[in-house]
Order: sequence, then structure tokens, then C-alpha cells
Amino acid sequence: MKPLLITFSGVDGSGKSTQIARLEDAIAARGLRVRRLGFWDNIVVLTRFREGFVHKVYKSERGIGAPGKPVARRDKNMRGWHLTLARHALYLLDAVNLRRVIWRARRSAADILILDRYIYDQLANLPLENLATRSVVRLLAAIAPHPDLAFVLDADPESARARKPEYPVDYIRQSRESYLRLAHMLRLTVIPPLPLDEAAAAVEAAFVEELERIDGSKRDFVPAA
Repeated sequence: MKPLLITFSGVDGSGKSTQIARLEDAIAARGLRVRRLGFWDNIVVLTRFREGFVHKVYKSERGIGAPGKPVARRDKNMRGWHLTLARHALYLLDAVNLRRVIWRARRSAADILILDRYIYDQLANLPLENLATRSVVRLLAAIAPHPDLAFVLDADPESARARKPEYPVDYIRQSRESYLRLAHMLRLTVIPPLPLDEAAAAVEAAFVEELERIDGSKRDFVPAA
């Protein structure tokens, strides 16, 4: 049986890393093997070129923002029709490479594959109010492997900005709306802004429900041999 594919998406500071770690613990407690992939590290193509471009052209600061140590990122929050066209092309390359990486990962010994971010995080960065862009979004979503569970972690923009101060709060508000719109378009599973334990319980409940669905009964899921 091929491994389950589970993805986590959401604005920066929405708690993806924390919820992934909690789910990994729950998976391990069931005796299942899990493999985690990072979208930027393992999927995105031309990473050095893309990083170098935003640092040189937009003077984006390097590093990851943390409470007390804000970072002024200028990359995905930059707008313009030329950037949208470039993103269409780059995201297409990413979607094609994503198929290749997931195909190879599904041949590994893992029972569960978890993606920290997915193609959806890129699609949410496109102007979804544009009809042509929505057509591109549906095309790229069709090219990418369809996850068994695709979580979008919703978050209060101010709280997310406090946890990971990298982008202006106005941009985070716009990004949040884009994620919710995308989730509606593609029928992704939205986890509302909840306390940590409640959000983890909601994620695990959806995971268990998916295991029971594919098993066809209430029996325990059988790990891959």
C-alpha cells in the first residue's frame, strides 16, 4: 500500500512546524513510519537563483524572524504583473518536480509522508481574484499529487506576526484571506485558529478518520512491510 501523503500549509507563524511534530508523535505511537519533507528544501527548483534574486533586487533580509528578532523579508510579498507571470512559470516547474519527488518518496519504507508546506502555499501567493490566474491555479493543483490530507492552518494575523515577525501584518491578513479562498476552491481541510492542544487534536482526529476510511473498517491501520 502506498504511503499516505499529508500536507501542511498556512501563513508564516500559523504553527505548521509545531503541528507536524505533534502529528509525527501520534503516528509513531501507532507504530507507523513517517518521513517529513520540506517544500523549499526538497521540492522547489532553482532555489539559489530565487534566493539571490530577491536579496539582490529587493534587498530582502536573510534569516528567519523570531520574537524579539524581526526580519524584513521582501520576496513573496512583492507584487507586480511581471512577478505573477514569473511565478506562474516557476510554480509550474515546482509542480512537475513535486510529482517526481513524491513518486520517489512513495517507493521508500515510510507509511506516512508529511510535507511541510506544499504547492498550495505558492498558489495562495497568486492573485486569486484574477480569472486567468485561477485557471493556472487549477492546472498546477491538478499536476501536483493530490494529498490524502491537505491541512491549512488558519491563524490570527497579529498572533502569527508576533510568533514569526517577517512580513507586515497587512500582508499576512491578505495572505490569510487568500489561503481561505484557495481552501474553498480546492476543498482543503482548514484547521481554525485554536489553542495548541485543540488544534493538534483536530489534526489527529482527521488523520485517524482517514486511516479508518482507507482501511474500510475500525481495524488498526497495517504498516507497510
